[in-house]
Amino acid sequence: MQTIHTDRAPAAIGPYSQAILAGNQLYSSGQIPIDPATGELVQGDITAQAEQVMKNLSAVLAAAGMEFTHVVKTTCFLADMADFAAFNAVYERYFTGKPARSCVAVKQLPKNALVEVEVIAVREA
Repeated sequence: MQTIHTDRAPAAIGPYSQAILAGNQLYSSGQIPIDPATGELVQGDITAQAEQVMKNLSAVLAAAGMEFTHVVKTTCFLADMADFAAFNAVYERYFTGKPARSCVAVKQLPKNALVEVEVIAVREA
């Protein structure tokens, strides 16, 4: 197993890694809309926050030599299911391969974020 870390995504805010590469499979931790340059939560609506989450995921994937097309499963957490359509509008621009997905509303996310996304990706052998 290999720990994946990049300065282009937020540092972990707890006792975990940005991602773990196990063989050809990458398991990412959930990414919330933190700007890695400032360490602060991006302000704005679900669209602004979802865009930052995708930038963070892109950086983690790149650090493992992957991109969004390698993603086979996502788990998406929304603070408010009323944001579902606006979130999907951002999501579909990045996940063009339409990986399997779960999307749930949760009571609260770290730092009061509106969205968090984690991925499982597979690098071709």
